[in-house]
Amino acid sequence: MIDRVRACGGGAITAEARVPEASPVFEGHFPGHPLMPGVLLVEAMAQASGYLILAAQGFARMPFLAGVREAKLRRFVAPGMVLTVEARLVHEGSGYAVTAASIVGPDGGRICDAELTLRTLPFPAPELAAAMRARAQEIGLPATAAGGVA
Repeated sequence: MIDRVRACGGGAITAEARVPEASPVFEGHFPGHPLMPGVLLVEAMAQASGYLILAAQGFARMPFLAGVREAKLRRFVAPGMVLTVEARLVHEGSGYAVTAASIVGPDGGRICDAELTLRTLPFPAPELAAAMRARAQEIGLPATAAGGVA
């Protein structure tokens, strides 16, 4: 869902996510009035948080979403919107990381926010580590961030 990393450093990431104009998810959500499901908004925040943690840990461990707290969905998201997804590292240690994440719309209005807990584990396979590095490069995660968040 994250299309581009705009900035990563200082324990924070700012990314861009473009909501597709057409997607099977809109067929039932809702007919004649397509809206991005809230669970996918949480997923976008989790992905941005995951890239932040990957960068902070030098791609040494894989982050997996473990918990969502204080999630607030404030506005609807329509097809075609360009969203700004932000995450800030709140805590890291003992195999867990906590981020404060949010999404704002093109007008700067807050769409949603949540506190996310991610479990960090060794990559289950070298192919997954390589795929995550490749995807990070595709979306513009700065090479300097790959060794740790500056």
